[in-house]
Amino acid sequence: MARKTSKLKKSTAVKSRQGRISRKAVKARKTTKQGLAAARKGKAAGLKPVKAQIKADAKALHGETPPLTEPWTKAEIEEAFRRFAAANPEPRGELQHINPFTLLVAVVLSAQATDAGVNKATPALFALADTPEKMVKLGEARVRDLIKTIGLYRTKAKNVIALSEMLVAQHGGKVPHDREALEALPGVGRKTANVVLNIAFGEPTIAVDTHIFRIGNRTGLAPGKTPLDVELKLLEVVPEKYRLHAHHWLILHGRYTCLARQPRCAVCLINDLCRWPEKTI
Repeated sequence: MARKTSKLKKSTAVKSRQGRISRKAVKARKTTKQGLAAARKGKAAGLKPVKAQIKADAKALHGETPPLTEPWTKAEIEEAFRRFAAANPEPRGELQHINPFTLLVAVVLSAQATDAGVNKATPALFALADTPEKMVKLGEARVRDLIKTIGLYRTKAKNVIALSEMLVAQHGGKVPHDREALEALPGVGRKTANVVLNIAFGEPTIAVDTHIFRIGNRTGLAPGKTPLDVELKLLEVVPEKYRLHAHHWLILHGRYTCLARQPRCAVCLINDLCRWPEKTI
């Protein structure tokens, strides 16, 4: 008799848990549908207090997002990028450059610096040296002087001269259209290589910077513990027709809308699709 009672209690508990999970799933679906309806009516999501936003974003930056009750569907991802494309059909990177070489240099200089800050220093530099040969001739001391307003300028000047020398010696003064060759250059990592491959050579790469890493985790679109995790997840889920411009849309979204400390959910194009738990009141 005791065994039967135990089995009955266990069965009841399982059904109870299943019921709760089912109700949560239904509630999540309703919330998404309500969000879509609100977006169509022009009603944006509200925001929780700033402290709560900062706390949640700190978790997102480190890939510590809560488990998603309802991951993004293919249709939702398609819709998100359709909106980005409709709002900005031909997005462009904001680093000023003249050719693939100056693009490479600008991206190397932008590490741990803002694009705006880099753009203030590079016009004078590129006016004097827009090829690897000219950069080598200019010399490290002169490069250092021209970029001293940029963070870590001493190390960056050294890298710019070293990569220029390598381009001349090993690649005939041309920027290689090859990831391995790019990453072998001083100061060039995976993110920089992805930017060059995308902008200079039209490759559908996704360069994950702090903005994209934050968005991937915060929204639940492509959660990951590392930038590479987020990159690979985005390459997996972003529809092929949107992949070429995907990293531009996401970077711009992170730079001007999905801000680190005070995200502007009220004007966000994808606020009804986003899974960030601190988004709505």
